[in-house]
Amino acid sequence: MYLSRFLSLHALWVTVSSVMQHYPSVWGHYDVCKTQIYTEEGKVWDYMACQPEARDMIKYVKVTLDPPDITCGDPPETFCAMGNPYMCNNECDASTQELAHPPELMFDLEGRHPSTFWQSTTWKDYPKPLHVNITLSWNKTIELTDNIVITFESGRPDQMILEKSLDYGRTWQPYQYYATDCLDAFHMDPKSVRDLSQHTVLEIICTEEYSTGYMTNSKIIHFEIKDRFAFFAGPRLHNMASLYGQLDTTKKLRDFFTITDLRIRLLRPGTGEIYVDEQHLARYFYAISDIRVYGRCKCNLHATGCKEENKRLLCECEHNTTGPDCGKCKKNYQGRPWSPGSYLPIPKGTANICIPSISSIGTNVCDNELLHCQNGGTCINNVRCQCPPAYTGILCEKLKCERDPGGCSQNSGQGPISHRPLLLLTALLGATGLCIR
Repeated sequence: MYLSRFLSLHALWVTVSSVMQHYPSVWGHYDVCKTQIYTEEGKVWDYMACQPEARDMIKYVKVTLDPPDITCGDPPETFCAMGNPYMCNNECDASTQELAHPPELMFDLEGRHPSTFWQSTTWKDYPKPLHVNITLSWNKTIELTDNIVITFESGRPDQMILEKSLDYGRTWQPYQYYATDCLDAFHMDPKSVRDLSQHTVLEIICTEEYSTGYMTNSKIIHFEIKDRFAFFAGPRLHNMASLYGQLDTTKKLRDFFTITDLRIRLLRPGTGEIYVDEQHLARYFYAISDIRVYGRCKCNLHATGCKEENKRLLCECEHNTTGPDCGKCKKNYQGRPWSPGSYLPIPKGTANICIPSISSIGTNVCDNELLHCQNGGTCINNVRCQCPPAYTGILCEKLKCERDPGGCSQNSGQGPISHRPLLLLTALLGATGLCIR
């Protein structure tokens, strides 16, 4: 008898443990902006921080080349084969589809043979530098979530700078320098991301790791986003709560992974040698077959959707916010200053919703239809919310501990606590007639 009860309790505990394991994983992705919960006053909305899913951002990019006539093929010209730099009978001709290498081939589907790629003119004007700027624009603020990957079909350049803009291309700042000799090219000591730490993760470095010259088996250049995430989330990014906490409290870190535009500055083709072979200048050019940029629309933790409208990405704002990035409160919802959502406290975050302006709703501060008191608060005569001890604000939307000098923490004892696993365990025990003494 006792054995059967023990086995029943064990089975119940396994079930409840499974629920408890899945509960944080569902909310921890910040993929829900609000959900209805039941209180003594009936159904009310429970708001939480939310963000769109990461996606392939290259689908929405606009590319610009400078100089604009830098693409090969107009007029037609010959260039040397990439596998054999002295076999110089290949042709680039913009008027013939099979021989053209326009910029859009940097973003088409890979996997076809031979590879498709954009290609510049050759270095026929040597010793004049062969400089090319490739600008990728989204007309939207983007939060990067994975490595930027550039695949070259011409050998990786001897010198290159990856730059970013946060103001739609008005100003630029370096992301990373690439060179075969960092000291000679940029007067910087060579480093790799592995040389950084939590304290130096924002350092702009020059790396020689991806600039090995004219080698057909060395095509890829990375800008390592995930390796930088790993300083906070661990090598396999298992501790995302730690990363989210850092992003929430350190604006410079959050801005580091945020862009509106990227610019690839190609400064010197891959030569593979100390000296340029002036007798075979058709060996030297740039060719890129693929660029990968993964990220999400920045919506300030006020939206899970991001749609394309009139060739522009727009957040589908919630929490009574509006704007391309959900960066302001809607009309009649300016009862307090706009604020971005917060990843904290883990796992649901804080929505920081825009609340109704008092002038727009007369004496009705709350009701049982649209203006629900949040976090278990009770509406008193439509004029005020009676909040639980841990909450404050017009609609009980803020934690009291946020006003404390030390702020809120997971150990402060304040904030919403889920009783779902305990309730489930109680229900299951009741269903089986078991009790714990």
